[in-house]
Amino acid sequence: MPSLLDAAHSSRESMLGDIVSLVETETYSADLAALERGLARLRGLVVSRLGEPEGEVTDDGGDYGSVLRMTYRGTGPGHVLIIGHYDTVWPTGTLAGWPVTRRTDAGGRETVSGPGIFDMKTGLVQGIWALRLLREQGLEHPTVTYLFNGDEEPGSRASRPFIEAAAAEADAVLVLEPTLDGAVKTGRKGIGIFTATVTGVEAHAGLNPTAGASAIHALAEFITAATRIQDLGRGTSINVGLIRGGSGTNVSAGLAVAEIDIRIESIEEMERVDREFDAIQLSDPRVAVKIDHYWNRPPKMLTEASAGLLEVVRSAALEMGRKLETAAVGGGSDANFVSALGVPVLCGLGAVGDGAHARNEYI
Repeated sequence: MPSLLDAAHSSRESMLGDIVSLVETETYSADLAALERGLARLRGLVVSRLGEPEGEVTDDGGDYGSVLRMTYRGTGPGHVLIIGHYDTVWPTGTLAGWPVTRRTDAGGRETVSGPGIFDMKTGLVQGIWALRLLREQGLEHPTVTYLFNGDEEPGSRASRPFIEAAAAEADAVLVLEPTLDGAVKTGRKGIGIFTATVTGVEAHAGLNPTAGASAIHALAEFITAATRIQDLGRGTSINVGLIRGGSGTNVSAGLAVAEIDIRIESIEEMERVDREFDAIQLSDPRVAVKIDHYWNRPPKMLTEASAGLLEVVRSAALEMGRKLETAAVGGGSDANFVSALGVPVLCGLGAVGDGAHARNEYI
């Protein structure tokens, strides 16, 4: 194992070159043409480091970019699925004002910054090189399937069924999202994206103030009730992030909409939140509210199956002279889907750095 780590260190500049190559190919989640260019670059990188795969499938993701699966036959038993998303939150053109930058501070600590470098293009390269280094060292390894999707940032709506189908065929799943200060992420919150649509009665707010029933006023009442459902002690947070409505300052609003982010740690909390949202009553009977419940990701917990996988990885880390730390975080990932299937999965095996979705993103 130490020789494997030494080999990784000796390949550092080549790995950084691959990382920069991916970062300099912009892949904004909402730019389909950019996603297709980025996936082509990523596929070319995999082939350049590992050769042509024994199996390859490309699934159409519609407006969200394609889902690519590449399988490399192992020299030993087992089948591992490695998942990584190639999309980023950064709009096309960001690179022009924020080029990839390498710096070394007075203490000799080197950082590399660029849009998407931490979340999660570095992880993609690490996953590719992990298999390459195993091969170079002549070490036995399982069959490996890489799954690359282009819609993780907006919620993996198109890629989710392909992820779940691939995970069901694997013995273990590794997700190359960034670490938390080097710690593997064994717990992730489930994510709900609810939409509350309130319909009121329009009227002239000055000439006849009692004839109307403002959807905006009612939405404010609804938001107050909805945020009371939050229970941080149970790990449940509720944030009304977007609101819109009305047609003029002198009109009782006929329509108002709120979009709400919900984070939960358990299925029980998911059920409680659903129940209590549906129980909200508004004081004006002329106003109607419709709530669209959309649970984007179930919670990821350290299941018995995943705990066994964690011990395997911890043991490997110790052989390399490293102690593997773990953490639970509020954000979700594609590992949430896998965990819900009961398949062993670990997440946060990618970059060490900081600044996901921020202008100081770095490794």
